[in-house]
Amino acid sequence: MRIAFILEAFPVLSETFILNQVSGLIDRGHHVDIYASQVRDTSVSHPDVERYDLFKRMKCRPRMPAGKIRRSIKGVGLILVSGPRHPVKIARSLDIFHYGIRALSLDLLYSTVGLLRSSPYDIIHCHFGPKGITGHYLRCIGGTSAKLVTTFHGIDVLHFVRRHGRDVYRGLFDHAEAILPISKYMRDQLIDLGCSADKVVVHHMGVDCRRFDFAPPHLPTENRVRVVALGRLVEKKGVEFGIQAIKKVQNMGKDVSFDIIGDGPLKPALQQEIDRLGLSKSVKLLGRMRQEQVIARLTDAHLMLVPSVTTSDGDQEGLPVVIMEAMARGLPVVATRHTGIPEIVLDGKSGYLVPERDVDALADKLAQLIDHPETWESMGRAGRALVEEQFDIDKLNDRLVEIYQRLIDGEFDRS
Repeated sequence: MRIAFILEAFPVLSETFILNQVSGLIDRGHHVDIYASQVRDTSVSHPDVERYDLFKRMKCRPRMPAGKIRRSIKGVGLILVSGPRHPVKIARSLDIFHYGIRALSLDLLYSTVGLLRSSPYDIIHCHFGPKGITGHYLRCIGGTSAKLVTTFHGIDVLHFVRRHGRDVYRGLFDHAEAILPISKYMRDQLIDLGCSADKVVVHHMGVDCRRFDFAPPHLPTENRVRVVALGRLVEKKGVEFGIQAIKKVQNMGKDVSFDIIGDGPLKPALQQEIDRLGLSKSVKLLGRMRQEQVIARLTDAHLMLVPSVTTSDGDQEGLPVVIMEAMARGLPVVATRHTGIPEIVLDGKSGYLVPERDVDALADKLAQLIDHPETWESMGRAGRALVEEQFDIDKLNDRLVEIYQRLIDGEFDRS
């Protein structure tokens, strides 16, 4: 199969799940090209970017200048070059009556030209709903006849819909062949927004279990328990509540440290909170790390903390891959009852769940685990078993290929 991934940015360290899909499809003998509006994280990349030489698979559309005049001048050049070969498609990409701002801004023209430069695809797979809209428009104007698949992750459901209205995905829902939410929670949201249940298939993101040696933690001889969190430092990650919970745990007389892996706009504010609470010796903001460094930190940790929250503007997590990574390693997880998280953290079995923004509950569950290290191994085994069963990337990629093939054969169903 020839498969095109349409993405906002590539590669992104916080989106290893996309890299895992791309590399898995290549391993299975399929041709994969990557169309991304932005190239990011070239200096700190995932090892698979280098191993599979993925930058050579990038089929970036022509760079669109920021200024309207320069963008228009370059757009005229693209029309003169591509218009004679594809007059109808280029004309449709400029149809502001059907495509509004996407056509008026020339965004659709630039995207169309980029896609027309390649051989036809069997599958167009868009990650995140807004890119699904782009894929839908490209099909409407004739830029591709490939089957259209869109994966929804979280921010593209509630947050995006609040900004653009409940009908924003109507065209995509009507014309895409398959909609793949990453959790059951998100599936229900998409159906509520009007997507036909016949098109919706829950397809989890996953992890390569082979990269995470299973070794449940044991209470260290020095008795200091190391807690770890991983993710972008943005509001929905709820890191401030995790920091405050660590302070409460220390006030209970527990010897605990907290390593926070990731970077983002809230880093200065979080550092101020750490300093305010007098935690600078035990709570560390470690910044971005490559995957092998993340795995090393998980190997040294005892517990994972995931205090996710719904933001005031409706932004939410999907189903954080970091939980899968921690559970593959064998770490018990303390997390919030947030979107799809209860589908992987089984309360009392592989970790504990608490309400969002409840610092006391986070602290109590952390303290409970610290006081009962004899439970760590059984929780770790339960978590690893669930990841192997439902979130192993090899199994998920095999299933993804089956979905693609059924779409091509016209035999798609939700089984």
